[in-house]
Amino acid sequence: MMLAQDAGQLAQDVFHGMRLDLALKLGLAVLLGGAIGLERQIAGKAAGLRTNILICLGSAMMMDLSLNLAGSDGRVGDPARLAAQVITGIGFLGAGTIMQSKGTISGLTSAATIWTVAAIGLTVGAGFYIEGLGATAMVMVVLLVLGNLEHKLVRTQRTMPMTLRAAVKADFAPMEHLLADSGIRVVDKAVYDHPRDRVFELRLRGPAPQFDVAREALLEREDVFDVTIH
Repeated sequence: MMLAQDAGQLAQDVFHGMRLDLALKLGLAVLLGGAIGLERQIAGKAAGLRTNILICLGSAMMMDLSLNLAGSDGRVGDPARLAAQVITGIGFLGAGTIMQSKGTISGLTSAATIWTVAAIGLTVGAGFYIEGLGATAMVMVVLLVLGNLEHKLVRTQRTMPMTLRAAVKADFAPMEHLLADSGIRVVDKAVYDHPRDRVFELRLRGPAPQFDVAREALLEREDVFDVTIH
């Protein structure tokens, strides 16, 4: 019995002495970050395979370092402080993936993914392997399954009212062609003439994201003063 305990203790000492525990953490971080990064790479995102691997790997390394620094040489420290700095630093990377153009914001999912991958790296670095695996599985479900569902919901046809204020006696035909080019059709139309403008009250039907696209295109016309989507 004592011999088995001594052998077990020796194996544990060798495991930690050669830092095989760190090798396991970093290897798992590469696999988990790589799984999420591969999905991002296939989806054509800027933060792809290598980016997510490096984020997860670096986070795991920093968490392991934090734990060892806190307990080395009999010192008492707070390993959560270094982890908190990692989360703050990842915010700068995430902000770099967010872009805004003509009222449309893109990159939020990539930024959130980067932040979550860092959290997975910290989890693995702290030695919580099962939790890291579970979190990765959930992220993959969100990106793959819910991503397809979200895409279908976005492409769902919707009917929305629009008020278009244009120049006096403005011709609606070219505006209707512009709407059609954006995949939007006019369901109903009412025209109100005023001394200084002509107002079109419209009911439109089409994919929700295309309404903002059509609005920006309409505002580029010189005879269009204002476009309001209700």
